[in-house]
Amino acid sequence: MSSDKNDSVRSSYDLNGDDEDMIESENISTAGDLGDRALNSNRRTDPTVDILDATENGSIVEFNKLTSFPLWTSFNSSIMPLPLPQTPTPTKDKETPRLEYISCLIYLSFFAVLGVLARYLVMKFFGPTVAGVTSENSPIYIGLPCNMVSSFLMGWLGIVFRDEIAGLSDHLAIGLTTGFLGSLSSFSTWNQKMLELFVNGQYVFAFVGFLLGFFLIAYSIRLGIGTAKCLKEVVKERTKYKTGSFGCKFKHRHLVVMAVLLVMLCVLWSVSGKLLKNDFDSEGGSLWMACLVAAPGVWIRWFLARLNGRGLGKTRQLKWVPFGTLIVNVSSATIMGGLSFLQKEVEEKKYHTILIGIKLGFSGCLSTISAFIAEYNAMEESSKNWRAYAYAFTTLLLSFVFGILIYCVPIWTRT
Repeated sequence: MSSDKNDSVRSSYDLNGDDEDMIESENISTAGDLGDRALNSNRRTDPTVDILDATENGSIVEFNKLTSFPLWTSFNSSIMPLPLPQTPTPTKDKETPRLEYISCLIYLSFFAVLGVLARYLVMKFFGPTVAGVTSENSPIYIGLPCNMVSSFLMGWLGIVFRDEIAGLSDHLAIGLTTGFLGSLSSFSTWNQKMLELFVNGQYVFAFVGFLLGFFLIAYSIRLGIGTAKCLKEVVKERTKYKTGSFGCKFKHRHLVVMAVLLVMLCVLWSVSGKLLKNDFDSEGGSLWMACLVAAPGVWIRWFLARLNGRGLGKTRQLKWVPFGTLIVNVSSATIMGGLSFLQKEVEEKKYHTILIGIKLGFSGCLSTISAFIAEYNAMEESSKNWRAYAYAFTTLLLSFVFGILIYCVPIWTRT
């Protein structure tokens, strides 16, 4: 009797082709970042779909919860029936929306500063003065190692182990992926370095720089996913653990962690401000300036990520396009071009410190490679992999065209 009842419930939620495409489109579009929508979602990497909140004439209208299919799952394979409703598991006490936002902003700010510092150190280590792997006049641009490392870690922290991290703390998952990894990488730096090659007449270098840079970050995230999955299997075989059994699952614990991070963030800002005052006319001044202006960049990126998976208009066309990520990357590349042109125009050292700091901090944190390449990878593994190439080409083309208009054209007309 119960079996017949279960079958009848499952059959009422059968998915047609349009429904499958809508689910897939929303999931691949939110593979990199959900923005503040993640606060009210229970995104998982389980190959199942939550019970629908409402249906109309057998068609899906809206989801009760956002989910993510694994990036290696394709809708070409058979879709399993929808799971039966289950008793919800106890969760932490609900915080007020204002406290949720404040907490996320603190996490994002703290990890954004760490991301800027890490990006600066990686660029310096692999740069011409230390390891000599990257250079200013080469397709192997200064920020390439940062983007590769961020893409690799995105496979670990943002895809394979995201559920485990979110089991400890949703805010920690947002801080590590959107805050740290998004700030460790920089799409705008990549685009700007190619513009500088292009404006100097090194057209082949610029073209190769785009191809090589894209290939390496695309392979990096695949390598990250593969190695993380292997480690996860080994850990599961040798240990028995329950995700979330010792995490920030209660409000008072979360408030303590938030307070500690706030104190550490204030210390970082205070030290950066002091060092900026002492080293304002040196190269280090730009780094400390970047630490002070990094937070607004990552806040804007996190807020605009809510546009991912929403589509356009009432009919929600082009749901598969991550418009939030697209907007921040193109905007940041444009801002970077404008700041770079101003840097060429002004001669006073103090203005260079400010402009370079804004480029490294605000513009660098506004853009993201980690979310961009996670979305690309999800699209490439979907049933319509042409979307991945269309999305990547559109992002690169728009950023480069706007960069030419803002950076190259003024230089050409001036000379």
